[in-house]
Amino acid sequence: MFDIAINTDFLRGTLSPEPYLRAIAEAGFTHLHWCHHWCTDFLYSRSEIAQYKKWLNELGLKLLDIHGSAGGEKCWFSEEEYCRKAGVELVANRLEMMAELGATGSLMMHAPRIKTSFTPEQRAEKMRQHKAVYRSLDELIPLLEKYDLRIALENLDDTFILLKEAMRDYKTDRIGITYDSGHGNFFGANGLDHLEEIKDRLQALHLNDNNGSGDQHQPPFYGTVDWDRLVKILRASSYPATGRPLSFEVAMRNTPFFDVTREADQEPANIRAFLRDAHERMEKVTAAYLKQD
Repeated sequence: MFDIAINTDFLRGTLSPEPYLRAIAEAGFTHLHWCHHWCTDFLYSRSEIAQYKKWLNELGLKLLDIHGSAGGEKCWFSEEEYCRKAGVELVANRLEMMAELGATGSLMMHAPRIKTSFTPEQRAEKMRQHKAVYRSLDELIPLLEKYDLRIALENLDDTFILLKEAMRDYKTDRIGITYDSGHGNFFGANGLDHLEEIKDRLQALHLNDNNGSGDQHQPPFYGTVDWDRLVKILRASSYPATGRPLSFEVAMRNTPFFDVTREADQEPANIRAFLRDAHERMEKVTAAYLKQD
């Protein structure tokens, strides 16, 4: 059995993560991509982090990555300085959580996106926000050095302009990229071409599938992601040098196991069946990735 990481919010990303952690461990996953509260301003307390550490130890789970939050009111790329500084505090909270829980991966962060469809005014606004990200990164690098951690910026559009600029301007191993295969397949469907250009800065993964019509976060082989090509790029990228397992970010919602009449209150048997099926699909990707030439 392969080491595989899965996101904690495959069904719900708020309230107690305990039932999802237990289901993940039961399904045979070894690592976590912590994705709870990724789109909120939620700050984890010391008591919460201590409890999560107990659960992880009990269940034999290891923390790989955390999906950090850009926040709503606490936004690390806000043009409002007080809001940006609050966003830096939010990012720092996640870095401190990673350090306490012994994470071996990266803090995966959203940054401003620039789409080919943007007007010049929209593009100018996003570039101002990108400069705000630089200020935030400069303030966070001492904390990254202190804890020996990394921030990996995620692909969110069809241009990769801001990612490529950040990789040019930050040459240290503290700043890299997160590749989301679903975003790459949906936002212009040319993500693999862009990934090929900057594969030497790949630090984290959001592996998932879709049919190209939406960000469906399905397990592998549900949609149209070119897994053969993706695996070849991953094998030739900087990711193998990290020695980390592949990390998947999937949702139960867009699979046959999800009962739309129950929302987050899914039958435990259906949750187990979803996780077993997802694990089997992920094992196929991992087997190809680890295959000896």
